[in-house]
Amino acid sequence: MSVTSPERPAETTTKRVLLAAPRGYCAGVDRAVVAVEKALETYGTPVYVRKEIVHNKHVVETLRERGAIFVNETDEVPEGARLVFSAHGVSPAVRASAQARSLETIDATCPLVTKVHKEAVRFANDDYDILLIGHDGHEEVEGTAGEAPEHVQVVNSPDEVDKVVVRDPAKVVWISQTTLSVDETMETVRRLRERFPSLQDPPSDDICYATQNRQVAVKKLAPECDVVIVVGSANSSNSVRLVEVALQAGARSAYRVDRKAEIKDEWLEGATTVGVTSGASVPEILVQDVVAHLAGHGFGAVEEVRTATEDLMFSLPRELRAGLKAAGNEPKRPRREARKELPLA
Repeated sequence: MSVTSPERPAETTTKRVLLAAPRGYCAGVDRAVVAVEKALETYGTPVYVRKEIVHNKHVVETLRERGAIFVNETDEVPEGARLVFSAHGVSPAVRASAQARSLETIDATCPLVTKVHKEAVRFANDDYDILLIGHDGHEEVEGTAGEAPEHVQVVNSPDEVDKVVVRDPAKVVWISQTTLSVDETMETVRRLRERFPSLQDPPSDDICYATQNRQVAVKKLAPECDVVIVVGSANSSNSVRLVEVALQAGARSAYRVDRKAEIKDEWLEGATTVGVTSGASVPEILVQDVVAHLAGHGFGAVEEVRTATEDLMFSLPRELRAGLKAAGNEPKRPRREARKELPLA
């Protein structure tokens, strides 16, 4: 949207940034990152982490510099060592493998992911066919499916609904990965219900509050944007979904970047309004860098577009709280990522 003033020539246009809120760190990510930081402070190195603690290159690189050792599987960890499970959760088989190696584990699984795991166990115990809407290969999906592999089928998209086969159409339930596009998930559910009218819903929404809030904020700003820039890593499902949501909501173009250096000048040519947001595993400093970069290209006016305020925080993992207490450091809740105030128009 062009902004003109009687004191300025009509052709003068103010370039602006629409900054989405909420954006960045969610409570589960904050908890997981703090868990690794506190483990390093309390126990020293080495502290091993299975997979990426959260899906963000900057976060992983920073923790690696501080001494965290990232591995793919438990058999890469020396027996008796300390291992942190990532925010995405693990299957019972992974837990059993860690126990067999006498590993001291810290479970940083997001509590909202744990909720979905418990749903899978409950429905499997009731002998339901469980249709897990999510993406094959994602750690969260692997962990959830691993809770009841004989009962779970992964449905990647609405287009896969026709391939689903169940034992009893009267005993089918759907659950989902927590970081999906809300709209696409609901379309998958709609098609599943057409095939299986008795399809049961999970007891509560599986897509996490943070994923939904970030998508709602992007939907609000996207129609006014020539370009939307999503800060987040390529393996971050919720970040990738934000690009899709921005385009579907009316943005002329949308791109994902890990950091400001990946922004291409040609994306900004002819643009007057740029939307900026970030995935739920992105530290605010990376967003600040992008906003500063845009200011250097004439986009100096920053307007925050807020659709919700988040204040949810999770306690640190039980095992870590016990370790902190034994070390004489009373465990505290994770800190909320401090945000430097940005200049607002």
